[in-house]
Amino acid sequence: MPSRVPSLRMLRSFFTDGSLDSLGTSEDARSKRHSTSDLSDVPFSAVRKEGWLHCKQILTKKGKAEDREDMLAWIKVIRENSKAEGEDPGFASQALISKKLNDYRKVSPAGTKPDSSPKGPRGLGIRAEFLKQTGTSAPRSPRQDVAVTKDESSSQKAPWGINIMKKNKKSAPRAFGVRLEDCQPAPDNKNVPLIVEACCKVVEDRGLEYMGIYRVPGNNAVVSSLQEQLNKGATEINLQDERWQDLNVISSLLKSFFRKLPEPLFTDDKYNDFIEANRIEDASERMRTLRKLIRDLPGHYYETLKFLVGHLKTIADHSEKNKMEPRNLALVFGPTLVRTSEDNMTDMVTHMPDRYKIVETLIQHSDWFFSDAEDKGEK
Repeated sequence: MPSRVPSLRMLRSFFTDGSLDSLGTSEDARSKRHSTSDLSDVPFSAVRKEGWLHCKQILTKKGKAEDREDMLAWIKVIRENSKAEGEDPGFASQALISKKLNDYRKVSPAGTKPDSSPKGPRGLGIRAEFLKQTGTSAPRSPRQDVAVTKDESSSQKAPWGINIMKKNKKSAPRAFGVRLEDCQPAPDNKNVPLIVEACCKVVEDRGLEYMGIYRVPGNNAVVSSLQEQLNKGATEINLQDERWQDLNVISSLLKSFFRKLPEPLFTDDKYNDFIEANRIEDASERMRTLRKLIRDLPGHYYETLKFLVGHLKTIADHSEKNKMEPRNLALVFGPTLVRTSEDNMTDMVTHMPDRYKIVETLIQHSDWFFSDAEDKGEK
């Protein structure tokens, strides 16, 4: 077979010279002198002498492969010749095979005889089979390279169309349901959340003499509306908004903030220590132990507790008008502040008196608990 097979150079001339139908009458005349059966015994030297174009015209009926197997056979010949002559198979696939395949597709009628050879996966054509055999990849145009780059970049996107860039983009801090250190800080105290400072300011400006402040609940719909707005990452609060004019709404908003903290103000780690300290019988020891526990709280928790207790002390100082003594304020804020992140019914029942007492004690002696002076015992 190799002695009768044309060289790659001759094959290249066949594929790149154009269609066989454009041959001159001289070639037609020479083709009549031979038949397909005669050509099977023609040595390779005769092929060179007569011209590969002429012999190929006879064998393939004017350059048109009869079927898929015929086409694969000629591709195989091209591959073997390219290897034998040291040619690059990729060049053959690019310069020669493309031309032949294009001609084959143009002249293959819709009603050609069925292919009896085993079929591969759908869409695997002759070109794909040849490239699979040679181990080479199909040549790409610049546009194809750009498309591949886009496909690779798009494959890096998260499933279901989630945009990773948007996901990773840092959003403004939320106000509710996040840890204290993740809240939008107040401008005057970076360890105190903005929402806490704003609510306390509104109450102190307009509600010091408001009867039942913090005890009367506000409208739930308005409270929820403010929560949604603040959770969108508002860096400033418009106190002129009509929703901020209702004292009951603002007081409920502040209580809701502390109720939704994932890490309670007294922290989960120290909750049991506070309960045990409150049950110490010696009053002076009880006060010193509570003060030490408060000083051991993390920075954001200590500063926020100090700010809130100072605010509640201010409210209690006007109890003659608003009727909210330390005891009444403790009944409102005790269960909200002194709790665990996974509060259960048993703790709520058995520890409720301790919760009230701890908050009441802090309000009554706020200056001592949060001052820098040395321990002086209970006042």
